[in-house]
Amino acid sequence: MLQNKVVLIGVCGGIAAYKTADLVSRLRKQGAEVHVVMTRAATRFITPLTLAALSQNPVAVEMFGEEHISRIPHIELAQKAQLIVIAPATANIIGKIANGIADDLLSTLVMAAVSPVAIAPAMNVHMYRNPVLQKNLERLRSFGYHIIEPAEGILACGDRGPGRLPEPPELVEWIERFFEKQQDLSGKKILVTAGGTREAIDPVRFITNRSTGKMGYAVAAAARDRGAEVILVSAASMLEPPAGVRTVAVESAREMYEAVMSFFPDCDAVIKAAAVADYRPRAAAPQKIKKGAGPLVIELERNPDILYELGQRKQHQVLVGFAAETHNLEEYAREKMAQKNLDMIVANDVTREGAGFGVETNIVTFFFPGGEKRELPQMKKSEVAHRILDEVLAILKAKEAKTL
Repeated sequence: MLQNKVVLIGVCGGIAAYKTADLVSRLRKQGAEVHVVMTRAATRFITPLTLAALSQNPVAVEMFGEEHISRIPHIELAQKAQLIVIAPATANIIGKIANGIADDLLSTLVMAAVSPVAIAPAMNVHMYRNPVLQKNLERLRSFGYHIIEPAEGILACGDRGPGRLPEPPELVEWIERFFEKQQDLSGKKILVTAGGTREAIDPVRFITNRSTGKMGYAVAAAARDRGAEVILVSAASMLEPPAGVRTVAVESAREMYEAVMSFFPDCDAVIKAAAVADYRPRAAAPQKIKKGAGPLVIELERNPDILYELGQRKQHQVLVGFAAETHNLEEYAREKMAQKNLDMIVANDVTREGAGFGVETNIVTFFFPGGEKRELPQMKKSEVAHRILDEVLAILKAKEAKTL
């Protein structure tokens, strides 16, 4: 499946480096051309000779050396690779890449890379959960780097939790899926909405909700990675917009309505992950409302129902909605799907741990008009995003087949 694919493996100084030998061997057996770059620390755990023998290519460690006089290794390898996988990736290399530091061969090579880069963190559970490390991973995702989530279990230090490098067969499977999906949405235009809208009460106050935009941003980044032209219509969010995605910033539901409707006719799919306010104040005060002695009454009126309008107007497009519920999940999700003429709805119970707003994971169920439903286990929102896009691609293909 990997015949003639050029994969560069970056190896950092962690105990999981021993797994790299098996990974390189398996990639070679699948037909890949494999090149290996090691940090100096990695050579303390496994020798370059071992990986050179398994890859059947010289292993690069040093930035400078007599053997490199006639060529520039970080440029040559960066241009040659179709995919770079850093496994194991230490907190150190993750921090370097996230902050643009290039002080050894591997970090410099990544800076010069024109191919996609996948990072497989492997470290102590407390290091992995450190907010600095998590912020660096989040930043790398926003830049378009792929993060291969670590496995959970007993670590070399004796601690238990996330931080294990996935086993080589799992890494090979991830690489195979990467090449399979690399351009499966090429030529498609996908519109994604994200974040929670804000409805002004006065110049300093507004009505909003708990949405952070994480799910919508993950979908936009995943669609970009799979070759789609992506438009992200984003309400307020503290997240960095994904690189390579056209991002349109809006604030209110009415602004989002206007933006979405303007792009909709030319889109192949719309994934409405935004949490849009159902109501807005009938009239926003022109000046800050001062505190008075009695209660404050704010009259609300309905906002336009963007998803309903899209459902009425859709022709060839695939329309995906979201339902964030606190009870009666299936009943409300199916009702919303039917009322709004959706091709699919993604529903989650936001009261469940690991499925609410502002967290990195989600627990969702897909519902389809024919009565089918598909429950997914808890997983990273980046993984959920790809599962959603898998379904969107299948629906697009089915619609296209009917028109032939």
